[in-house]
Amino acid sequence: QGIPLRCWNRLQHGETVVEDGVTYTPDMVMGAARRGLSVTYCTDTRPTPMITEMATDADLFICEGMYGEQEKLDNAKKYKHMMMTEAAHIGAEAKPKEMWFTHYSPSEMKPDIYREEITKIWPVKFARDGWTKDLVFEDQ
Repeated sequence: QGIPLRCWNRLQHGETVVEDGVTYTPDMVMGAARRGLSVTYCTDTRPTPMITEMATDADLFICEGMYGEQEKLDNAKKYKHMMMTEAAHIGAEAKPKEMWFTHYSPSEMKPDIYREEITKIWPVKFARDGWTKDLVFEDQ
């Protein structure tokens, strides 16, 4: 529409701009408002309400699943990590669109052996090195 590039930033931030006697409005460079995309990433912590708050309705929630064995709860507390069950309960409360576990203990040689138990709480995916995901807007 011949809008000077120097005006775009202000227009994208909702300002109406008058340049050389011509009025430009935000709708000339912006589409309809839409919900953004959200990713919540959390490791090296014990469960807190803030994690649940930040992960609520996230498009992707990536959370540590340090220990699967309940006998390691004392280690989790001592070293400020989460049990897989604790993280899955956060997922169940936050209801992200997708949740991945990562940051497993080196002692968890096959973390996905807990899959059946954990997915009864929330449908968590057990991520591996190299995983990627393309997030797209709902209207695309």
